[in-house]
Amino acid sequence: MALPEFRNEPFTDFSLEANRQAMRQAIAAVEGKLGLELPVVIGGQRIRGLETFESRNPSNKHEVVARAPKATSELVDRAVEAAWRAFPGWKRVPPEVKAALFLRAAELLRRRKFEAAAWMVLEVGKNWAEADADVAEAVDHLEYFAREILRYAEGRPTVPHPQEVSYYTYEPLGVVAVIPPWNFPLAIPMGMALGAIAAGNTVVLKPSSDAPATAYLFLEVMEEAGLPAGTLNVVPGSGSVVGDQLVQHPRVRMVAFTGSREVGCRIYQEAAKVRPGQVWLKRVIAEMGGKNAVVVAEDADLEEAVSAAVVSGYGYQGQKCSAGSRLVVTEPVYARVLEAFVERVRALAVGPAKDNYPVGPVINERAYRTVLQYVEVGKQEGRLLCGGEPAEGDGYYIQPTVFADVDAAARIAQEEIFGPVVAVLRARDFDHALQIANSTEYGLTGAVFTRDPERIAKARAEFHCGNLYINRKCTGALVGVHPFGGFKMSGTDAKVGGPDYLLYFLQPKVTSIKFR
Repeated sequence: MALPEFRNEPFTDFSLEANRQAMRQAIAAVEGKLGLELPVVIGGQRIRGLETFESRNPSNKHEVVARAPKATSELVDRAVEAAWRAFPGWKRVPPEVKAALFLRAAELLRRRKFEAAAWMVLEVGKNWAEADADVAEAVDHLEYFAREILRYAEGRPTVPHPQEVSYYTYEPLGVVAVIPPWNFPLAIPMGMALGAIAAGNTVVLKPSSDAPATAYLFLEVMEEAGLPAGTLNVVPGSGSVVGDQLVQHPRVRMVAFTGSREVGCRIYQEAAKVRPGQVWLKRVIAEMGGKNAVVVAEDADLEEAVSAAVVSGYGYQGQKCSAGSRLVVTEPVYARVLEAFVERVRALAVGPAKDNYPVGPVINERAYRTVLQYVEVGKQEGRLLCGGEPAEGDGYYIQPTVFADVDAAARIAQEEIFGPVVAVLRARDFDHALQIANSTEYGLTGAVFTRDPERIAKARAEFHCGNLYINRKCTGALVGVHPFGGFKMSGTDAKVGGPDYLLYFLQPKVTSIKFR
């Protein structure tokens, strides 16, 4: 089975009236479904009648998007057992059949792209372009993994031996727990879960409590494509009940997590403990935070650099682990860059995501309070040039904020804020700028703007991050083009969207046959 070469899914052109109208219609249609009650899904069975919690529209904090069930400990056990029972059957499905299923799912999701984007607009406060890009990345995962299924099915060659023939093949692990975040509520759950499923594993997915409705669209697409019952089970609930039990369950072979440093480190620690009945050492993917720097040298195209820094810092309100929350500028152009940057940030309008404002709300009240607390810290650590206050509206709106003249050791230059706040730092020269860029415990993304080949080479060698971008923004990784993952406390650097990713979900087996 040969497939055409992988190509990234095109983004929707919202300059076209037909696309704008389609998006408005999709938002209206989803608004008509708000308040729906979601089930626990185990082995294909819908389980209802449980105590529920609400996900709310962060653009309008009084609007309930969905009511999701609080799964019990008993249901978590049932979900793991269902996945365990489904594993032998899914493992034996031929790779060509798996790949065809993924391609069907990709086409089904394309047909629902405006609907999927609309759910994200209302549930997590993404503007149209951010939501559309999330859907495109999810389609990319399906298309990319369909090809990876076939590639890994071929195994690897071994060194010839005169009396033996050896086969190097890959086998799936078993049941994988997938614990995604809310900020990419379709692309990240699908990336992790599909990686596991593509490799032949079965999954128990605990959706983010801030984005459960979007996760169910993923389930619906996979079910319609023909994924067998029990291969993907969806169990919403609290981290302390559902998340902890999945991490600690002796029949869970692997945990795939994306979220905060604090939670990721705890999962890594808990998964390392061998519990009664457990016959393996668990694997963990833990993709955590970032404190990413956009470095601007004096020889850079300053217009391009400033534009990219604004998008990197304030795209989706800075709620990306890849966000450029530090802008590091060399001394000769510091004042010019700072002035141009602040001017552009001041021009960013804040408002409801469904009305497609460039800056929308942060995700919830906890995030709102945390970001504003960091703003108060920043007022003691830097020079406030823009923002620094809540923005108007009945949602969790915060003005895009800029602090200048920030010391590299300041809290707002070291700690992940996850909001529309950028610290601007002055560097003596390019070498000093790279030192500042490397001065945090994180190492996820980074961007460097320079036209000097020697500086580019130096950045490639010395900027310690998993995804380094030269003369472009530090956000917006594309599947296959920018396999994504970070160094240091940014996580285990499992490059999702890259050629090694499925290896995390597979174990190699060698079979050697000796001839007489």
